[in-house]
Amino acid sequence: MSHFAHSVTLPLRRLFVACALLGMTAGAQAATTLETVKANSAIRIGYANESPFAYTETNGNVTGESPEIAKIIFARMGINKVDGVLTEWGSLIPGLRAGRFDVIAAGMYITPARCKQVIFTDPHYQLPDALLVEKGNPKKLHSYEDIAKNPDVKLAIMAGTVNLQYARDSGVKDSQILQVPDTTAQLQAVRAGRADAAVGTQLTMKGLASKGGEKVMAETDFKDDPSHIGYGALAFRPEDKDLRDAVNAELKKWLGTEDHLKTVAPFGFDKDNITTKTAAELCGQ
Repeated sequence: MSHFAHSVTLPLRRLFVACALLGMTAGAQAATTLETVKANSAIRIGYANESPFAYTETNGNVTGESPEIAKIIFARMGINKVDGVLTEWGSLIPGLRAGRFDVIAAGMYITPARCKQVIFTDPHYQLPDALLVEKGNPKKLHSYEDIAKNPDVKLAIMAGTVNLQYARDSGVKDSQILQVPDTTAQLQAVRAGRADAAVGTQLTMKGLASKGGEKVMAETDFKDDPSHIGYGALAFRPEDKDLRDAVNAELKKWLGTEDHLKTVAPFGFDKDNITTKTAAELCGQ
């Protein structure tokens, strides 16, 4: 009898242990990314080398507008270790979805196509285009239309950028367009008077103006189609909505503060880049 009882309890005991182990495994599987990164106080950010948005310094440090924002926001959430995973731009979304890292911190623009694959925080910057012009903007150029109206005006555009199409769509003739290989050539064209203006992102044009000396300035009062403005945000896997929401809540409290503006100033961003747009609006939901 006692032998029988013993033979029953042993398999039962094994069953209980197995069930307990299964329960633990199930519990571990149920932990969300948010719970895991909080428990480990560590998170991995995916980024591509593109200054000033995100890049690796010569000492191996990961910096740029997006990683620096990520470091502060995660620290506010009690996550102190932020590891950068350098990734080619085209592999950022596939890498995120495959679990190589937990968030994309690369200054990625919110677009409806990307919204089908990842979920974004509300944007932490807006980036309109601007003109680089002669000091004082003597030709009073504030839009592509202003350039189109005056056939004598020449516009320097970097080859391969969307600005070429924007200019043509606004009526700027090819005879007015000077295509150049890079931003340095844009600056040289305006400085030498071969072009009356150059066009590019506000950050790039401000950067060229600061390098260009007394002869040139960035004209940020530039009227453009609102659809041409880029809005950058952090991106997460669709199943990590709780993590995205937690980050969004911290961003909402912090963006626009003195600390935020001080953090992004070294990368050329200022209060003009703050936006009230939401990810939902930009995703077209």
